[in-house]
Amino acid sequence: MKTLLNRVDPLQFVALALLGLPTLALFGFGMLWLWQTDHLVTWLIVMVVCGGLAYGLQIWSAQRRRKLLNELFTEPNPDWPPRAADVWQEVEALADSCDPQDWPLDHTDWIIELGKRTLHTVSRCYFPDAERPLLELTVPHTLLIIEQASRDLRRDVTENIPFSDRLTLGDLIRAKRWKTKAEKAYNVYRAGRIVANPVNALFGEFWRLFRERSFTLARSEFQRWFLRAYIRKVGYYAIDLYSRRQPLAFADLQTPAATPPLTSALDLERARQAENKLAEPLHILVLGRTNAGKSSLINALYGKLIAATDILPDTTYELSPALLQRDGFTQALIYDSPGCDSGFYDDHQMQTAALEADLILWVTPANRPDRQIERRTLDALRTAQSACLNRRPPPLLVAVSHIDLLRPANEWQPPYDLTDQLNVKATNIRAAVAAVAADLSVPVTQVIPVCLKEEKVYNVKDAFWAAMLAEQDTALRVRLLRCLDADKRTSDWALLRRQLRNAGRFLWELPDKIKE
Repeated sequence: MKTLLNRVDPLQFVALALLGLPTLALFGFGMLWLWQTDHLVTWLIVMVVCGGLAYGLQIWSAQRRRKLLNELFTEPNPDWPPRAADVWQEVEALADSCDPQDWPLDHTDWIIELGKRTLHTVSRCYFPDAERPLLELTVPHTLLIIEQASRDLRRDVTENIPFSDRLTLGDLIRAKRWKTKAEKAYNVYRAGRIVANPVNALFGEFWRLFRERSFTLARSEFQRWFLRAYIRKVGYYAIDLYSRRQPLAFADLQTPAATPPLTSALDLERARQAENKLAEPLHILVLGRTNAGKSSLINALYGKLIAATDILPDTTYELSPALLQRDGFTQALIYDSPGCDSGFYDDHQMQTAALEADLILWVTPANRPDRQIERRTLDALRTAQSACLNRRPPPLLVAVSHIDLLRPANEWQPPYDLTDQLNVKATNIRAAVAAVAADLSVPVTQVIPVCLKEEKVYNVKDAFWAAMLAEQDTALRVRLLRCLDADKRTSDWALLRRQLRNAGRFLWELPDKIKE
């Protein structure tokens, strides 16, 4: 404080005091006049009401700013696998628990520390048994996550925070230093004002508290949003990479100066790959027991004979695809398979095929109540799919065939209203559907009764196709993750070949570099 006073010229200090004296005197005489005319209490009431209204408007303005900032928050990707939704909840909990006082923005170490905490939260969810789950992420992936999060956050700040592109970190640090010095000088002024004019000092302290409260509230809201947005960005890209939705090769695109900038190249590359994924047909796998009607269902979907039926107990030795096209439904490859109770059925092969399928159609006969082997096969498929955390399980539709053989067996007069309590055939069909749903642990809404006999095909082109169309969006999301997984494997191999080639070139040129 002595250093500050030594820098002030006494003549300048007296000049400033003389300039401010009339204003201070006017305020003092005004307060005296209000007291003499008995208007001081009225003035105090007006001041309190105006202050309360101003404070309320400030709170409302802060809430509006908070709402606008919340709209900029990163949202979870609906195409993530189910496992990622639970991980995102952990990221949101970390973001909500972030206290701005613990992470001052003028210290740059918060970027690395908060990024590490977020990556640790995500990695712990994906590698719960690892002693140090953060080390399960490669260094390039770690750098890529922080790079992408910082890029997106930079864009949000530049577009929505005034003067953010003009104020440097040095400006903020210098402003903080000047603020500290100014506060010391102002504290001396406050002490002198209390001695000279206590009433004036009291009102001055009230307005100072209000201004600081408003400024602190706005600054705290922005800092809280900034830190939470950073955590969400880092968590979003970490989940993207752990879920294999984004290969590392995206970051390796290098473009010469004459080509579009890197961000444009990334967008073009992603658009090209998205177009390729849209051209990829759906994979539909038909499963069930022998002679249940798997091939007959495929024939009914096509409307013509494309698969052998009822020639041998099981004529399907391997997965044989056929191209399925229909208005309103995405182009698909449909695969027939051996019966799950035949000698040609291979558990490992079928589980692998089910993991590559986007939609599974299970065919079970209504007149066969012994469904234990079907349930065991389905449970094995479900277990294999649940172990694959980076993929969505394909939707399952069950076709209940041979409903024409239900009692009374000699009656077949479709269509049947399953809500008709007086029709015995309809009642038995409804009971068979409920039994299949319970035996196979499938929602009854995904179990459709059909007849697949030639010249008697029933409920395929209407109810079963409607069920397939209802599951189409889910199947497309499964296809997206399947394609992304395949792209990840392809890009990993391409990256490995490039790394080996560059390492070999470096070792080949190493002797010459040593000689130099």
